Amino acid sequence: MARPYPATASGELSLNGSAWRIPTVVLVCGGLILLLAIGTRQSFGLFLVPMSLDLGWGRETFSFAIALQNLVWGLAMPFAGAIADRFGAARVLIAGGFAYAVGLWMMPYSTTALAFDLSAGLLVGLGLSCTGFGVVLSVVARAYPAHKRSRAAGIAGACGSFGQFAMLPWGQALITHFGWMNALLVLGAGAFLMVPLGAALAGRGRASEESEQPISAALAEAASHRGFWFLTLSFFVCGLQTVFMMTHLPAYLIDRGLSAADGMQALAIIGLSNIVGSYAASALGGRYSKKLVLAWMYVIRAVAITAFITLPLSAPSLYVFAVVVGSTWLGTVPLTNSLVAQIFGVKYLSTLFSIAFLGHQLGSFVGAWMGGAVFDLTGSYLPVWLASIALSVIAAALCVPIDERAIKRLAIRPA
Repeated sequence: MARPYPATASGELSLNGSAWRIPTVVLVCGGLILLLAIGTRQSFGLFLVPMSLDLGWGRETFSFAIALQNLVWGLAMPFAGAIADRFGAARVLIAGGFAYAVGLWMMPYSTTALAFDLSAGLLVGLGLSCTGFGVVLSVVARAYPAHKRSRAAGIAGACGSFGQFAMLPWGQALITHFGWMNALLVLGAGAFLMVPLGAALAGRGRASEESEQPISAALAEAASHRGFWFLTLSFFVCGLQTVFMMTHLPAYLIDRGLSAADGMQALAIIGLSNIVGSYAASALGGRYSKKLVLAWMYVIRAVAITAFITLPLSAPSLYVFAVVVGSTWLGTVPLTNSLVAQIFGVKYLSTLFSIAFLGHQLGSFVGAWMGGAVFDLTGSYLPVWLASIALSVIAAALCVPIDERAIKRLAIRPA
């Protein structure tokens, strides 16, 4: 029989019998971790031009390290999720905070491509796999009852968006006043704050809702569900688009005659818009069909990118584009997390969502690396923009046939 969780004076359930570990505390700590992890990561595009110029690199060198970072993030995330499901999230988050901070501190001294791949690619990628959406959103989901999970995930996701809004001006200010090397050292110091925040997320929560299903059965169940793979494939498109823009939009704007400050402001506006967009998408997903909300988000992206590359470029048109695309930026993440929980339950949510998120990170690898490779080959980003439009339409079409109904499991007989 599941152990009951004591209620505080406010009526919220605490975790592990600790009165202060109520869902609100879990949500705040998880949101702050995403603010630091996702916000810092979104600022890496600001370093592309100054690092490439100072170190004599082509854009592909920097792009490949960011692509590797996203690939490592995706490949390691299912393992981080499985460890969090089995032993709790706190250990995973603490280890991830250390890896993230050390990776940032090593980046200024990585003057060769290989060293930069190890610091920005491997270490930061491992840190993100432990402190990113897969682990944090699953902890938040377990802390809340089913009817509140989508909204809670949206709030946590919005914190990641606020991190982009807050960290981009901060990162640009550090680069401008102290240089890119010292800027990375300061960002690394901030990443260490994830360690105590992660320790506060010990405990599982909502154990009474979890079945006795073994993980092997959960994996087989997801593998045989067509909608799970449609979600994973649509997530690939999301990763390709967002990381391509995060990494290459500032450089694209400089090439088109705008300034580095315009690129920073555009990415910051994207983050600010997604605070509203992420929460709104999750709220809509709690009321309407989550798969259809996802489909419409991809349609909006396709229209926004088409208008952006077709109409004359100016600062006002850039900011309109940033607002529109920002409203869909990370809203796909809490929606997909909530959809996986809705279909398969929360017991192995960290593991299953992490596998789906691997699709996102494979797309991120392609988007970051392909942007630099295509530019070095052709001198233009236009082929990547066109591919993003076509893939957005495909992703919208993949979301429509997903079966959103919860799995009806047969009773598991004791051995």
